[in-house]
Amino acid sequence: MKRKTVFLMGPTAIGKTETAICLARKINAEIISCDSMQIYKGMDIITSKPSAVLRRNVNHHLIDVIAPTKEYNVSMYRRDALKKIKEVIKKGRIPLLAGGTGLYMSILIDGIFTLEQKNKSIREGLYRLAESRGNQYLHKRLQNIDPEAALKIHPNDTRRIVRALEVFKNTGKPISFLQKQRKGLNQEYDVKIFCLNMPREKLYKIIDERVDKMFARGIVSEAKKLLKSRLSKTASSAIGLRELKGYFDGLYDLEEVKHLIKRNTRLYAKRQLTWFRKDKRINWINISDKEEPKEVAERLWKELC
Repeated sequence: MKRKTVFLMGPTAIGKTETAICLARKINAEIISCDSMQIYKGMDIITSKPSAVLRRNVNHHLIDVIAPTKEYNVSMYRRDALKKIKEVIKKGRIPLLAGGTGLYMSILIDGIFTLEQKNKSIREGLYRLAESRGNQYLHKRLQNIDPEAALKIHPNDTRRIVRALEVFKNTGKPISFLQKQRKGLNQEYDVKIFCLNMPREKLYKIIDERVDKMFARGIVSEAKKLLKSRLSKTASSAIGLRELKGYFDGLYDLEEVKHLIKRNTRLYAKRQLTWFRKDKRINWINISDKEEPKEVAERLWKELC
């Protein structure tokens, strides 16, 4: 029998952290973060990390791993997460991956496709063609050589069109064919994916309340300290940092900053849900804002039994 691996995903602020801890206790699991920002040290309030107390209750992995001045990418996460998954299983426990970064989830479950041989001159030539003749021209070329990929890539998505054409020119094989050769958790483990959801207006209210609490906890001081360093591109994109930098630069006051963080977090939650809805393997768990994490965990446990 395949070993079980569980994913608990969902939009920001919906209650994944507490629910994951309750579920982990019920199924003898250890939690592996599936969050692109909680990997960074010193970004506790901005990324809403689980507290040290909560982390002592259940083993957590891939939280507070590297300095925010260092870059961390998808392939590095995949390498580190796969290592942790094997370590957890070796202990006789279930890996419970919890977070909201859909891309991290996808590359673990489906594998990652990397082009070993990159050709800068080919790529630059394709971008020049896009500028001179337009995206539609390149998209038609892609339709001729890889109709399957062309169906999935929007004609205005220049980057992905160029990548697909570059792969074909380098390898002589369509990118859609090569992507099917990827190996992920699906081949080795019994993967269960759950995604929490609730009515949009309820979620947005929780998001607004969370932002207010972040200011009460000291997000301004945390951001000020972080912005003294030269942050990596990924770390500097965290919601809260960009907006507070505008405050420090005198562009707007704290009330405007609060408004911007709330708005941008709501937009981020919307993008997360859009990503997850594309994956038909996900089991959706609709919850109410009144449900306790232990109640949600009980429902998830019954789904797993």
